[in-house]
Amino acid sequence: MYLWIKALHLVAVVTWFAALFYLPRLYVYHAMARDRGERQASDYFAVMERKLYRGIMTPSMIAVLVLGGGLLALNPGWLSQGWMHAKLALVAALVAYHHVCLIYLKQFAADRCTRTHRFFRIFNELPVLALLAIVLLAVLKPF
Repeated sequence: MYLWIKALHLVAVVTWFAALFYLPRLYVYHAMARDRGERQASDYFAVMERKLYRGIMTPSMIAVLVLGGGLLALNPGWLSQGWMHAKLALVAALVAYHHVCLIYLKQFAADRCTRTHRFFRIFNELPVLALLAIVLLAVLKPF
C-alpha cells in the first residue's frame, strides 16, 4: 500500500508543479496582452487561467496534501526529523503561493491586476527554488 500512495503522491506533485510553473507564465503573457490593449487575448488568457487553476492546479494540490498526509500516517517517525519539518514548511509556502496565484487570477479576471510581465517572470521562478529544496530534503534527509 505504501508504494502505491508514494507513487500517486509523486504523480500529484509533478502535476501540481507543472501547473505552478505554467499559471504564472500565463500571467506573463496576459500582462503583455493587457499592456498592448489586446482585449480579446486578455479574455482568452483569463479563461485558460481559470481552467488551469480550478481543473488541474487545485485538485493536484489537494491530492499532494492528502497523499502526503497518508505517507506521514504510515511513517509517523518522520515528524520527529528536521528535514521533514523543513519540507513541510516549504509545502506550506507553496500552498500560500498557490493561493496568491488565485488572487492574481481574480485580479486579471476583473481587469484590476497592475503587476507587470517582468514581475510575473520573477514570480514564476519561486516554485523552482521550492522544488529544488524539497527534492534535496526528501532524498538526502540532511538533518
